[in-house]
Amino acid sequence: MNIIFICHGNICRSPVGAILLNKILKEKGITKVTVVSRATSLEEIGNDIYPPMKRVLLSKGVSFDRHYASRITKEEFDAADYIFYMDMNNLYYLERLFGPSKKYHLISEYSDNKEVEDPWYTDRFEYVYSLIEKYVQEIYKNVVE
Repeated sequence: MNIIFICHGNICRSPVGAILLNKILKEKGITKVTVVSRATSLEEIGNDIYPPMKRVLLSKGVSFDRHYASRITKEEFDAADYIFYMDMNNLYYLERLFGPSKKYHLISEYSDNKEVEDPWYTDRFEYVYSLIEKYVQEIYKNVVE
């Protein structure tokens, strides 16, 4: 199974989703699932996780490697089983890139169907982390388990 987390720049929200789901998979010994994060834009290509989001991850004791933001490719889209996006702007750009698809799912689909705001603009990194953590646990229970 291939899962992709999507956000605008791939430096805040989507990396956290991938890091947290990969953490669960590692703890459970699950190797049949591939999880990555990608952007819909080209703005942050090559950049690491945004420093305030890194600080939140570190404060929660979550380990991670150097991240290099990248945009989703057609090949990745084709190989994906699930593409979890954070907000309706992400969906808009996914559909512009690849057309409508049943692969697209709001990250909170298995919870409260709320969008995850971009903390780049709101500066609410702790809050966004807590939402993504909750939604990733629901994704694990409903998609992977």
